Amino acid sequence: MGCNNTALDNCMLPNLSIATAPLDSRFAFSTPLRMLLAIIMILMIAIAFLGNAIVCLIVYQKPAMRSAINLLLATLAFSDIMLSLFCMPFTAVTIITGSWLFGTQFCQISAMLYWFFVLEGVAILLIISVDRFLIIVQRQDKLNPHRAKIMIAASWLLSFCISLPSVVGWTLVEVPTRAPQCVLGYTEFSADRVYAVMLIVAVFFIPFSVMLYSYLCILNTVRRNAVRIHTHADSLCLSQVSKLGLMGLQRPHQMNVDMSFKTRAFTTILILFIGFSLCWLPHSVFSLLSVFSRTFYYSSSFYSISTCILWLTYLKSVFNPVIYCWRIKKFREACLEFMPKTFKILPNVRGRTRRRIRPSTIYVCGEHQSAV
Repeated sequence: MGCNNTALDNCMLPNLSIATAPLDSRFAFSTPLRMLLAIIMILMIAIAFLGNAIVCLIVYQKPAMRSAINLLLATLAFSDIMLSLFCMPFTAVTIITGSWLFGTQFCQISAMLYWFFVLEGVAILLIISVDRFLIIVQRQDKLNPHRAKIMIAASWLLSFCISLPSVVGWTLVEVPTRAPQCVLGYTEFSADRVYAVMLIVAVFFIPFSVMLYSYLCILNTVRRNAVRIHTHADSLCLSQVSKLGLMGLQRPHQMNVDMSFKTRAFTTILILFIGFSLCWLPHSVFSLLSVFSRTFYYSSSFYSISTCILWLTYLKSVFNPVIYCWRIKKFREACLEFMPKTFKILPNVRGRTRRRIRPSTIYVCGEHQSAV
């Protein structure tokens, strides 16, 4: 591997290019802004850890919640917990103190852990989107809890292999005086650039393309089925009702409930996909510019841009448990069970406290049945 060009045109090995000097005063934030950022970051870390920990605890303690999709969501929550423990605090300390205080070796380790947990979360979202595509579009329910566990183990292994070069020194990872975290720095080495492109493609562009295609197909299928159901219901007349009998009356209603159930479950996953896209598209562009553009990497605005971009990616870990509790009723009810009684301000409202339809009566895919 050749030598990397720096601002002083020095020749340095990748494992020696990690700066531990204080941030340049031209790039560091003012003290009041640091204090405000510190408060925001502490809240983000607390919400990301506690919220995702509750999701994992719910799936672990309640056997009824251990369906394939919930195991995937719990794995996604666990990867977010790891981000909140092993990445977010060190970035927060660097922003507050203005220096990287954790040494050269840990810089490489933290970069590896960051990409490792991010890749795992993206892999889980990809598996979920393909599963929804197979159920709604192809009418095939292939994923069960056993297969989900196998795919989860495979995704962890694949994520580790892709992120490993960051820690063994196969690529340039540095903490410049303009960023609060170990990042992919500007380099002219072909091997470093190839790895950076591969990493960004694996983290964002391939998953985004597959998920976008899956969700467009799902939306088209849901729209077609909704039109077909509406047309079928309108075509019923009294003479047909007398011939069809009770089963004929119940069938259109069952089809509507079926589509409503599928649409709501799909909408939750779609919200996660939109959050992933909004949080990771800026980071992907930022990473590519950092590696390929010397002007951008050494610009005076690089520190502030990198800080905003990095915490935008962390924001996804904060929003995920909020989305679960907002969209998934069983998660919301379980959260209320875990919450101490002194914190339960809202009164319990009786009414629709039970799921009225079993999943086995909803997804009928050939000879197989699906559960959520």
